[in-house]
Amino acid sequence: MAKMNVEYWKTEDVKPYENNPRINDGAVEATANSIKEFGWKQPIVVDKEGVIIVGHTRLKAAKKLGMEEVPVLVAKDLTFEQADAYRLADNKTGEISEWDMDMLGDELSQIEDIDMTEFGFDDEDLELQDENTDAEEDDEFDGEVPENPT
Repeated sequence: MAKMNVEYWKTEDVKPYENNPRINDGAVEATANSIKEFGWKQPIVVDKEGVIIVGHTRLKAAKKLGMEEVPVLVAKDLTFEQADAYRLADNKTGEISEWDMDMLGDELSQIEDIDMTEFGFDDEDLELQDENTDAEEDDEFDGEVPENPT
């Protein structure tokens, strides 16, 4: 497997795909918040012509944050048909995933100092966090242990 070569490009040099069927404006704020909180962890993937395959929302978030450069991976090994297919497949596979609500609540209950609403979690998600925190507290034994249990 070839190593990935991440480059840094000027934001204005990254070209959005003009026929992108994904409507992503609603995710830009949460993505910008994620970049601010955690840093840039996933490069934008572009084709041989510099057109985005994966990362339209990240580019919009970078522009919102006033970033002058973004990390880019050029998928030189993909044909134009493969690039088109990957563009669609990457978005579709994310839609197929589901949350295990108990595990999500457990994970959210571990996060105390970061406001998860900044990343698109809503009040219903955070109720899971509260329920799991309450359940953990309910599991604690507050009574006295008898010296000689019978």
